[in-house]
Amino acid sequence: MNVSNLNEIDGNHLFQSFLAGASKIFETQHYLNKINVFPVADADTGTNMASTMRAIIEIAQPNKSVKVTADSISDAALTGARGNSGIIFAQFLFGFSNELQDKETVSIEGFAYSFKKAVRYAYEAIANPVDGTIISVIKDWADFISAPKEKYQNFHHFLGDSLKIARRSLKETTKKMDKLSEAKVVDAGAQGFVNFLEGMVEYFKTGITPNLEALKMAEIEVGDDHIGHDEITYRYCTEALLKGEDLSKEKLRSIVNNFGDSLVIAGNPSKMRVHIHTDTPWKLFEKLSAAGTIIAQKVDDMVLQNDVASHPKSKVALLTDSSVDLPKDILEKHQIQVIPLNVHFGETYYLDSVTIKPEQFYSMLDKAPIYPTTSQPSYKDFYNRYNYLATHYNSIIGINLSARLSGTWQNSLNAANKVSEQTGKTIEVINSKKVSGALGLLVLRAARELEKGISHDDVAALLPLWAHNTKQFALLKTLKYLVKSGRITRGKGLIGNLLNLKPLLEINQSGLVEEVGKTISMKKSLEMMMSKTAEYIRGKNIWGYSITHANNQENAHWVARKMEVMTGKKPEFIYSVTPVLITHVGIGALSLSILVD
Repeated sequence: MNVSNLNEIDGNHLFQSFLAGASKIFETQHYLNKINVFPVADADTGTNMASTMRAIIEIAQPNKSVKVTADSISDAALTGARGNSGIIFAQFLFGFSNELQDKETVSIEGFAYSFKKAVRYAYEAIANPVDGTIISVIKDWADFISAPKEKYQNFHHFLGDSLKIARRSLKETTKKMDKLSEAKVVDAGAQGFVNFLEGMVEYFKTGITPNLEALKMAEIEVGDDHIGHDEITYRYCTEALLKGEDLSKEKLRSIVNNFGDSLVIAGNPSKMRVHIHTDTPWKLFEKLSAAGTIIAQKVDDMVLQNDVASHPKSKVALLTDSSVDLPKDILEKHQIQVIPLNVHFGETYYLDSVTIKPEQFYSMLDKAPIYPTTSQPSYKDFYNRYNYLATHYNSIIGINLSARLSGTWQNSLNAANKVSEQTGKTIEVINSKKVSGALGLLVLRAARELEKGISHDDVAALLPLWAHNTKQFALLKTLKYLVKSGRITRGKGLIGNLLNLKPLLEINQSGLVEEVGKTISMKKSLEMMMSKTAEYIRGKNIWGYSITHANNQENAHWVARKMEVMTGKKPEFIYSVTPVLITHVGIGALSLSILVD
């Protein structure tokens, strides 16, 4: 296609030029990750910009109308935007589409005018714009293209000359920021913007665009994220995508401004994306949920990423899911990776134990007009994490909740097999046939053995035996939550509640929940559980035990005292049940898990 002489472009030309720009981002993402030092050196600018481009490639729909196409590109970019640079770029595109006249084609002058107007949108997205970053290069580029352009007869020469200005501005970023000067690099986000322009210029010069299907399959790389702890002012890199009818940047900024730094807010009144570094994502999301419906979110633990990259405890990574119910200090100590399940309140959803904590969940559970539901992590969630871990470890062991209770293990296994095939790394995925504190015991024992130097193969081989030797009891305070979650029929629940029955449950060797007794009081249920536990451990060596509960500390500590007398050991941990599990077992539930040798 001869596009080199075009002085007006339609929606298809715009879309094709964006594909060419996206292709350049994919080609250079490794380099962008490598030079990423601002705002923290987390080596993900290339990854984030590639993710933003992937959304455009997969979601945006070309149309003959340049306005319709620009709107589609803008919406797709906002939906998939990642990181500071990706969100700023998405907001810049929104400004362009919003200022573009509703016509089938756009001239050089109209193109320049709309992008010049879009600069204001990009600046408004950033809480504290910093000179020497992507925003500086965007502004310098837009200033150039908005000057009189009578001498340009086609987009090829027009954009070609503008690229020279962008490259000159990019070079200046090194001098404008001490971090960049010390590292002797340009700003990674600004470099990504220039790379994108290079792809556009190449398209208008040659008319050649990359294959759309090939771009959809292009790999998004994982950076080597070695971050100095002194660079991390707030622990969690947090993003949320909200939808609503009258969303306001000013209102969102007033909500989130005091939660951290690196704040960027992009979007329009019906859809907005928030990016911030914070220490308390669960408190942030509690506030955000009042402003709109949360339809997507991401939380990355930058401290854990740094520890994994710079001081790994083992050559073997351990990955589990949020049903593990291990205390945070144990997870951090052993660098255990956790993929969260999801908790849904209608259309708004939360990442289990990440953007919602048990204490918040207790108060929401009985007040919510719609009873919450739960869902397993996606294949993509597992794929991305396994792919990340494969860059830092020799091998990986995944240990997931019972396959008979959730599809989590299957998604974990499918993703692990794919990453193993692509990377050549050994990845073993274990069906624990357990949940909560029992799963926690298995993961904890695996972590300790690996840190002693026990091999991947030996630990993977022992895990099914440990699972077989783990007994897990659970008792419920009421049946009403099992009814609400659909685990038992309303009729059975009504009869049980009328009789005040307290069922004692066990996770059997198949990984299913079965009733092993029932009483008419919590006290008698506890006594029955302790009797069955004493029978199970008689003559056996106890490796350890754990107690998990849903706002039932008094009985949890009663069980701990009884167990210490019976075993001579203190519990490995006493911890709150995760919100995903509380949804099904309800407030007041308690579980005792024992691992014997």
